[in-house]
Amino acid sequence: MRVAIVTESFLPQVNGVSNTVRHVVDELVDSHHEVLVIAPGPGPAHHEGVPVVRVRSVGMPGYRSFPIGLPDAAVRHSLDRFGPDLVHLASPIALGVVGLRAARRLGVPTVAVYQTDIAGFARQYGLRADLVVDGWVGRLHRRVDRTLVPSTASQDQLAALGVRDLHLWRRGIALDLFDPSRRSPALHRQWTDGRRLAVGYVGRLAHEKQVHRLAAVADLPGVQLVVIGDGPAREELQRLLPGAVFTGMLRGTDLAAAYASLDVFVHTGDSETFCQTVQEAQASGVPVVAPAAGGPLDLVDPGRTGLLFDPADLGSLRGCVAKLLGAPGLRHDLAVRARVTVADRTWASVVGELADVHYRAVLDRAAAAA
Repeated sequence: MRVAIVTESFLPQVNGVSNTVRHVVDELVDSHHEVLVIAPGPGPAHHEGVPVVRVRSVGMPGYRSFPIGLPDAAVRHSLDRFGPDLVHLASPIALGVVGLRAARRLGVPTVAVYQTDIAGFARQYGLRADLVVDGWVGRLHRRVDRTLVPSTASQDQLAALGVRDLHLWRRGIALDLFDPSRRSPALHRQWTDGRRLAVGYVGRLAHEKQVHRLAAVADLPGVQLVVIGDGPAREELQRLLPGAVFTGMLRGTDLAAAYASLDVFVHTGDSETFCQTVQEAQASGVPVVAPAAGGPLDLVDPGRTGLLFDPADLGSLRGCVAKLLGAPGLRHDLAVRARVTVADRTWASVVGELADVHYRAVLDRAAAAA
């Protein structure tokens, strides 16, 4: 199968969309499919031997390091040359529209993966564009052949916009990387002096992630905050959380060790369509506290595989963390049960489902209509 992936973000950007596309590309290639990636630049022209076509882009206002793809004839020309059987639109919003038009002109079926709550993102940056953005997203997804959503919350959101052919498709985990065995007592002592519990966040340090909510637990007795990641809000957060450890961006085994060395993982943002960091923490054997909104509603069974807090009440977040601090047995039980729930979510199985179920469905439908 020849698959062209038109994505709103790709390496060297580090975010949920980019990471998901990277895993999809790697697994498709391992399964002997031919792949082309079309992404905003700048960046490498190849990924593990797969060509990456870089198109014109502009930095997002307020987040200049995040490129937004612009209409570019390179999309159409690249698809013409590649001759895909199918076009995969990764989190389409801007460049994805160009890819959709090019695919329709070629008569090639499309699968779109909804991954970013653009309206929620805009609200966090003070942009009152909810109706306009929702209208744009709804029209786009109504025109593709199949839309994949990562959570029931996302499914409900798009269904309310009139999108019909919706299917749940979740994310995989690098289970060989994220594992409790990665826990480092030395790293934990470095963070806490061996006298406190490490309560941490992992992810981009940007306003839409609402990392400032960690201030609600910073003064709890016995807590050492650990903030893992980087982004445009880092300096502001360092001023707000002067006692926290900021590790900067971590990757690979360093990231896995950091996850597993936490005592409690906290996710703060409530606009997540899925929340990959929650299930990576669960795979790492760390109890999770997350907002009762969006993707985490599917990933956390309250009181069984983690705790959920009311994002409208920071006292609720504080209460959840405080409950875990003095209850090592509860922390252990939540972590063990959560790890069982993610034990089969390999990227190979998830991308296998993508190709064998979702790609195949739109290809069969297109063949039947021909």
